[in-house]
Amino acid sequence: MNSSVPTALERAAGHRQRFDAAFEKYFAELADRLGGPPLSRFGPRCLELLARLSLRGGKRVRVILLYEAARLVTEDEVPGLTEAALSLELLQTHALVLDDIIDDAPVRRGEPSTYYAFRQDLPDRPRTALGLAMMAGDLAGFLALRVLHEADMPAERRHALLDVQFGVTTDTVLGQVLDLERDVTPSPDEALLDTVCEYKTTRYSLLAPLRLGLLAAGEDLTAHEPSLRRYATQAGLGGQMRDDYLDLFGDPEATGKPRGGDVRAGRHTYVVRALLDATDGPDHAAVRAALGDPHCAPETIDRVRDIALRHGVDARVRATIERHAEAAAAEAASWRAHWRPEAVDLFEQLPWWNARRGH
Repeated sequence: MNSSVPTALERAAGHRQRFDAAFEKYFAELADRLGGPPLSRFGPRCLELLARLSLRGGKRVRVILLYEAARLVTEDEVPGLTEAALSLELLQTHALVLDDIIDDAPVRRGEPSTYYAFRQDLPDRPRTALGLAMMAGDLAGFLALRVLHEADMPAERRHALLDVQFGVTTDTVLGQVLDLERDVTPSPDEALLDTVCEYKTTRYSLLAPLRLGLLAAGEDLTAHEPSLRRYATQAGLGGQMRDDYLDLFGDPEATGKPRGGDVRAGRHTYVVRALLDATDGPDHAAVRAALGDPHCAPETIDRVRDIALRHGVDARVRATIERHAEAAAAEAASWRAHWRPEAVDLFEQLPWWNARRGH
């Protein structure tokens, strides 16, 4: 590993620590700044649950990418960067709330999901609970744009950042639509899986932070857009495949969730598709029978995993992940020609970290 990598990792930890403090301060002041309905009890509850969800977890990879993208251009303090980070993470909160509604997920980040928290509050009012969860998710999405609109930075740059985020808000919704479409398609091809990944990961989690950080630092993206897209695409594919891999082959103690969640939910992930393509006869029938069964026993998931191992699915998916990581790292290395070399280190190493992480 490059000797400068620990420095990059230390910077990443510092970005996360500073952002978490800023996020906590944002929520502490939010109710007064919004000036919500004085007699409402549901309004404050929405803000409380959004704050709890936002502050209690997440790797903050988008935040780290944002700050490091600005460092590609300058080490100086960049106006509006904190607001851009807040905007990214508020949009992530919006996506998580809606994901949990769609998936009927009871838990998120170790506590009741926003949807289930409202269900506990209103056990006799399920439709009201659902409506409140939807409104809370929408509120987070609108706050993501508002915080950026109010950023204290040159107007031209603020408008450029808002243009990016307006696009991202649309992409997150379209990504969720595509995600649902993928899972009701009997045999989705690789092109559909790649499109889902582009909208749910590449554009949202990688390309947007890169663009926001560079624009905030005053960079003209015209000449760099193709390279940024290539990097985000390769890193996004590798990261999504690693998520899919860990769901079936990861250590539940490390991932923090039971093995086989994608199989039980009927998600046609990269791993599930590779498994269906690799099998026939009784093995294929066993995988098909487990796919989409929410009551699938752990023993059945273990059997599916054993089938995947026997057919070499794990090794093939790992090899594909490594190829994407290599391509992304090579793309980042080309940035040394025009951006600060020490700031490029993290972008070179991130795809490899993503390819080998355990959670």
